[in-house]
Amino acid sequence: MQKDAQRPEPRRFALVAGEASGDLLAGLLLDGLQARWPDLQTAGIGGPRMLAHGFESWWPQEKLAVRGYIEVLRHYAEIAGIRRQLKARLLREWPELFIGVDAPDFNLDLEAGLRGRGMKTVHFVCPSIWAWRPERIEKIRAAADHVLCIFPFEPELLASQGVQASYVGHPLANVIPMTVDRAAVRASLGLAPDAQVVALLPGSRRSEVRYLAARFFEAAALMRKARPALRFVAPILPGLRSEVEALLKASGLGDAVTLLDGQSHAALSACDVTLIASGTATLEAALFKRPMVIAYNMNSLSWRMMQRKQLQPWVGLPNILCRDFVVPELLQEAASPEALAQATLEWLDAPERVRALEARFAELHVQLQRDTPTLCADAIQKVLEG
Repeated sequence: MQKDAQRPEPRRFALVAGEASGDLLAGLLLDGLQARWPDLQTAGIGGPRMLAHGFESWWPQEKLAVRGYIEVLRHYAEIAGIRRQLKARLLREWPELFIGVDAPDFNLDLEAGLRGRGMKTVHFVCPSIWAWRPERIEKIRAAADHVLCIFPFEPELLASQGVQASYVGHPLANVIPMTVDRAAVRASLGLAPDAQVVALLPGSRRSEVRYLAARFFEAAALMRKARPALRFVAPILPGLRSEVEALLKASGLGDAVTLLDGQSHAALSACDVTLIASGTATLEAALFKRPMVIAYNMNSLSWRMMQRKQLQPWVGLPNILCRDFVVPELLQEAASPEALAQATLEWLDAPERVRALEARFAELHVQLQRDTPTLCADAIQKVLEG
């Protein structure tokens, strides 16, 4: 391979990030790649953070933001069609590298097809084979020349299965500060410094909002009935705002809930506790050192299928990483508005429990901090030179 200084054309990488959390990770990845290769050209499927780096998205990212077996089946024809068209275009245009960012159900098959034709591939974020679906290791081995891991125990696990991998730290651990000026954030959101604030985060996918937002608002109404002074903030992706506004209106909460366009980090900075959908956002809440109640609800058949493949007793990332139920998990039928309200209010009455949790999350924050953009670029350069 020619050295960079001798290259007649800029490097071209393709990326696919299938949802909001992947867009965040990919945006941070692009920081490191563009610092290493300033003339880098990137295209594929991505969201607003990637677009801010000059990324060209060939399809809207929202097309891939579907979770759950039944939900995926409903959209399978469209998603499979996108993957076929994307693969054909990548084989025609032949970027030097393909990077699949999370979204393993979409990306691993695509990566395997590209790698089988000789294209170099990297997968960013190890699928959680240590939590469920261990059979995915076969797919990972076929799909990726290298895996960029965000948790420290993953590279050794992958190496034992013949997969090259690097620990690059969790990008969020550097984006989210160790401490925040909560009073300043509250002031920016129009919240009183002494108010008790609950952040409601029902998820970034339309299917999650459908299953969770209404019961989150019902839980908030019950909390407000018990404590009329409570304030609520709910960060919502702009594309889901009309649906959420309709659910909020039906709840009767009125101006007790402040809907934010995005701004999930501001909501987590400002709150005393968060009621939150299981997913990457729970790790963000942990890095903000916030107590939380993790909830999830989905199609019942999807839920039963997922349960059979679950390897650990925990679902939420903070509990998985701490190897303990440090925060409550209320899943499926257990996620009733009454149970959600009670578990959330309990944090407001347990200051010593909150302080202990904050200390545990501060330790976790330190464990996950690395120079992620540079480590990603280092690993990718080795793949290119290999």
